[in-house]
Amino acid sequence: MGTISRAELALVVMYMYLNKTEARDKLCRAILQYGSKFLSGGQPGTAQNVDKSTSLARKVFRLFKFVNDLHGLISPVPKGTLLPPVLLGKSKNALLSTYLFLDQIVWLGRSGGIYKVKVSDHNIKEYV
Repeated sequence: MGTISRAELALVVMYMYLNKTEARDKLCRAILQYGSKFLSGGQPGTAQNVDKSTSLARKVFRLFKFVNDLHGLISPVPKGTLLPPVLLGKSKNALLSTYLFLDQIVWLGRSGGIYKVKVSDHNIKEYV
């Protein structure tokens, strides 16, 4: 067997940790989000606000989850595996990791982490 590099070891450790946060995400979704949906009955109010804020807060549990699919994308394929299933699996990993990465950018924008641009009255008059 060959040796494993530090980068590969770090990727494996992060992969194992992120699998545990997935369980936390599912628990949060089941108890808080679906519970508040049930209590609100689709009516505006506190329970519906909890549902909306919980769905946004759950994105924290998915931070760097794209690494899991990135790990699947770069991992070697067992010998003797047919090409079509390999191509389908690798394309799934590539698309899902891209989606999860872009989802983090959207979450940062919605949570106020990025895209905060202040425009003063002076700047507006200057360009008008």
